[in-house]
Amino acid sequence: MDNLTMVLLRTLFSYFFLLILVRLMGKRELGKLSVFDVVISIMLAEMAALAIEDVDKPALRFYLPMLLIALLEVAFAYLSLKSKKFRDTVDGSADLIIENGQIREQAMRRNRLNMDDLMVHLRQKDVKNIADVEFALLEPTGQMSVFLKEQKEKITREDLSLMKRPQVGPVSYKGLPIPLILDGKVRTEALNKIGQNQLWLKREIRKYGIKDIREISFCSIDERGIMYLDKKDKPLQ
Repeated sequence: MDNLTMVLLRTLFSYFFLLILVRLMGKRELGKLSVFDVVISIMLAEMAALAIEDVDKPALRFYLPMLLIALLEVAFAYLSLKSKKFRDTVDGSADLIIENGQIREQAMRRNRLNMDDLMVHLRQKDVKNIADVEFALLEPTGQMSVFLKEQKEKITREDLSLMKRPQVGPVSYKGLPIPLILDGKVRTEALNKIGQNQLWLKREIRKYGIKDIREISFCSIDERGIMYLDKKDKPLQ
């Protein structure tokens, strides 16, 4: 078999092999990859290129490491689901760049952002004036989430219905919605931030017919006292 035929066969095999590996690792939107995902993608692409070009070496020398990388990605994704600390270590966590309308210079330096970078991010979100921004978070993907000040936001029918919804209890803070429960675990620091305790939290979730906090996958509350709660899926019998 000549080299050209081998290159074509390896190209065809690499295409379907990478397709299977990507499906195995799970779906991610392009442009929203974490640093870890970018590294994995570069390594897989480089190994696939070498497998096609270096036809003198056995194919397994390239495809087995690619399979190992894919299995590591699956294992890391599983660990990330189980542990927030591991998830933050591998993928990183969001960082507040603008908080309560004030730019956090320390966060800017930590993420190596200058004012021109910040303005580019805001313009990409159709924000012309930095004075209109209440919060801006730099996500682990490198994208920025921007929340405008209340007086600058458009009022929708959903907003009007939320205004009529009763609060779940007194909340003494001003800011973005705070996760109170993650993967069945209470975030004590979040309760302290809103001036409440676990007894209050247990009392509130009982209103939803839930007795055990471990049954909750995610629970958050906003500054208006509106709570969002999501139960864990029941295990298959």
